[in-house]
Amino acid sequence: MSALPPSAVDTIAALATPAGTSALALIRVSGPLCRELVAAIFAPRSPTLPERRPVYASYRALDGRCLDDLVWTFFPGPGTATGEDALELTPHGSPLIVQLILADLFARGCRAAEPGEFTRRAFLSGRIELTQAEAVMDLIHARSERALVAAQRQLAGGLGRHLDALIQRLLAILAQIEAYIDFPEEDLPPENRQLVVGGLTDVLRGTSRLLATHRYGDLLREGLKTVLLGAPNVGKSSLLNALVGRERALVSPEPGTTRDFIEEPLQVGPHLLRLIDTAGLNPAPGTIEALGIAKTLERLGEADLVLWVVDATQPLPALPADTKALLRPDNTLLILNKVDLLPDPPPIASLLPQVYVSALRGEGLDDLRSAIVARADSLAPSLAAEEQIAVNARHADALRRAEAALRSALGGLRATPPQPIELVSADLRGALDARGEIAGRLENERRLDSLFATFCIGK
Repeated sequence: MSALPPSAVDTIAALATPAGTSALALIRVSGPLCRELVAAIFAPRSPTLPERRPVYASYRALDGRCLDDLVWTFFPGPGTATGEDALELTPHGSPLIVQLILADLFARGCRAAEPGEFTRRAFLSGRIELTQAEAVMDLIHARSERALVAAQRQLAGGLGRHLDALIQRLLAILAQIEAYIDFPEEDLPPENRQLVVGGLTDVLRGTSRLLATHRYGDLLREGLKTVLLGAPNVGKSSLLNALVGRERALVSPEPGTTRDFIEEPLQVGPHLLRLIDTAGLNPAPGTIEALGIAKTLERLGEADLVLWVVDATQPLPALPADTKALLRPDNTLLILNKVDLLPDPPPIASLLPQVYVSALRGEGLDDLRSAIVARADSLAPSLAAEEQIAVNARHADALRRAEAALRSALGGLRATPPQPIELVSADLRGALDARGEIAGRLENERRLDSLFATFCIGK
């Protein structure tokens, strides 16, 4: 692990809780001044500082004023989140009190922490890997239960364990191959070549499985883009309002009320949806309505899930061929609305999964939510339930390069005649380097600056 940069000798301080008025606030301090700060501000009677034990005391500023009665806790390094001595202050949540305490800390030699600097110090001191540092941000921004679980597993090292297992396998194969490079008069025997091919095939398969979690990761972080599709006046807006529990969209007996699309976040079970109400598919639209329909088709092509809403009292409408081609059993639910108008709704001849609802009366909404959860769960990657993880865009870029290098190495081993073993070795080292980037072992300063700049101050 790389050494801490010179700036890490500074003692940093920041508010770790959201700005604004609250019952309590949390101020974090990390660096070599922490012991001196405790002695100077709180003047504890014991010569030995209490460690990891909350202490109630008055905060005395440099000018002798009591800024607040608060709780402080001292954490000795290196067994802390940052690897340094750390101090946590819990004053009352008045913005003025927080401002005065921070100003006093800065006057005593601390400096304001930069965004993500606490987490960056944890990474640079070897307390966490880069994948775990990224998981901190995912944890903070998780907006669904599934996203929260994925972030927690990554923070606990789930992705690192997958990568380490693949790296160890790849290192063993590389060592076997490079043993023959040291003896140029020998070549890799056919039987050993087959063992190497089998091992690399397994590593490639594991790499591809990790890469396949990228799309699911995007869905967890951003929410499933869910499009409400249907003809005018079938009840799409009514269904949107029923699902979100308030009058989000205008509802009128007049067809074509929705001319543009409306997007609303919605929590359904453990999943976050970005529910999009679109303009009705009118076969003879006016000028403005036609523009709305064009946007509908555009959103449909980007959808992760489609809720095709139809009037249960009418025959199933025909759709244009290009629209119908986008509706599949794995991405579409057929919602038969207005069942309250029929005592016994007839079955619909369609391969699409069907749900009967009455948006007006709220009937069938629990069945719809269950169907949505099942459809969203089916998008999860094919890993064991306890090892579900979701890589981000940076991980995916490195995994694609590792995948390409492994494919090149396998191609060289299978070629007739086989490529020189030195070229195969070079490909395998390229795959190792790409994997090392994910854990942060090969990250340069500029890339770290860019990554941690996305963090909030105080983390």
